[in-house]
Amino acid sequence: ESQPPVTNLSVSIENLCTIIWTWNPPEGASPNCSLWYLSHFGDKQDKKIAPETHRSKEVPLNEKICLHVGTQCSTNESEMPSTLVEKCTSPPEGDPETAVTELQCVWHNLRYMKCSWLPGKNTSPDTNYTFYYWHRSLGKILQCEDIYREGQHISCSFDLTKVKDYTFEQPSVQIVVKDNAGKIRPSFNIVPLTSHVKPDPPHIKSLVFQNNGLYIQGENPQNLISRCLFYEVEVNNSQTERRDVFYVEEAKCQNSEFERNEEETFCFMVPGVLPDALNTVRVRVKTNKLCYEDSDLWSNWSQEMSIGKKPNPTLYITMLLIIPVIIAGAIIVLLLYLKRLKIIIFPPIPDPGKIFKEMFGDQNDDTLHWKKYDIYEKQTKEETDSVVLIENLKKASQ
Repeated sequence: ESQPPVTNLSVSIENLCTIIWTWNPPEGASPNCSLWYLSHFGDKQDKKIAPETHRSKEVPLNEKICLHVGTQCSTNESEMPSTLVEKCTSPPEGDPETAVTELQCVWHNLRYMKCSWLPGKNTSPDTNYTFYYWHRSLGKILQCEDIYREGQHISCSFDLTKVKDYTFEQPSVQIVVKDNAGKIRPSFNIVPLTSHVKPDPPHIKSLVFQNNGLYIQGENPQNLISRCLFYEVEVNNSQTERRDVFYVEEAKCQNSEFERNEEETFCFMVPGVLPDALNTVRVRVKTNKLCYEDSDLWSNWSQEMSIGKKPNPTLYITMLLIIPVIIAGAIIVLLLYLKRLKIIIFPPIPDPGKIFKEMFGDQNDDTLHWKKYDIYEKQTKEETDSVVLIENLKKASQ
C-alpha cells in the first residue's frame, strides 16, 4: 500500500558547498508502517533509503541541484514508494561567461594550498577577485588575503596543515571565487584532501657502495611517510655519460647496518651502479594510491650527491693544454697541404701574350737591329762609291 508523501521539504546551504534537505513525516501514514524515506538526486543518482528525515550533500553549487524524496514501509527497493516530492537549489546568479575557468588547487606538502584560475570570457581585466574557503577543522569560512597574478593565471595561497582527526566522510576543502562588485558569476569547487598533494623534495643523507649495489639513505619530505610515497632515482655515470632511472615502491634497504625510521626516512638499494666512476644521484617522490587517490604530482628533484672515483684533474689540465696545440698544428699542416693540393689540381693557366712575347720579342729586336745595320751598310757603300767616282773624274780631267 502506497503511503502519503512527505511534507515541508526544504533546502538550505551551509558553509560554502554543503546542501541540507529536511522534511517532515507524511500526514495520515498507516500506523502499521515503519516509515523509510527513499531519496535520490536527478536521474536517480545516489539513491538512498534511510529512516532519517534529512539528507546532506557536499557538491559545487555551479548549477541547479534537485532532490526527490518519497516514503515507503521497508528498505526493499522494489517497493512502490509514495509520490516523490522535489526540492531544488537555485543556480548562482550572473552571466556564466563571467565565471572563472580552470579553477584548480594543489596541496603543497600538506602545509599550504595554492589555487589558481583564469578569468571568464566576459570579465573585465581590472576585476578584483575574492576567494573564500572552508574546512571542517577551521570552524568558519575564511577569506584568502594572498591573491596574486602569475602570467594569465590568478592565484591564491593559504595555510592548511594536515588534518589528523578525519571523520567518516571524505575530508575536503570547499572554495568559492567571486568579486567584490558582484559583476561575475560565483564559481564553486570542492578539493578532496586525499588528492592533489605535491610533496616537497626529499633529502639525500648518504650514499654507500655495498654488496654489488648503491645504497641510498635520506629523509622524506616533512609530513609524509615512506609507505605513502613512490620514489624515482636518477643516477648519472660520468664515465659512460649514461643516465639510469629507477623506480622504487618500497623504501627498504634489507640491511641492518643502516639506521632507519620508517616514518621519516627512506633507504633502498640501486643495483648495477659501477663504483669505478663518479656517480651523481638525485631523488624525487610522489604520493602513492595506498594513502591518496591520485599520484600525478611529482616533487622537485632533491639536491644532487655524488659517489665514486673522481677523474684526475691533472690529466684534464694536460689535455686542455695539449689539445689546442695539436689542433693548431693540424690546421697549419692542412693549410699547407691544401695550398700544394690546389696547385696540383688547379695548375696556373698560361698567358698567350706572355708566351708570344717571350718567343718573338728578342727576334723583333734582332730584326730591327739587322735592318738598321743594312741601312747603315748601304749608306756607307753609297758614300764610298761616290768618293771613288769623284776621284776617277778628277784623274780623267787631268
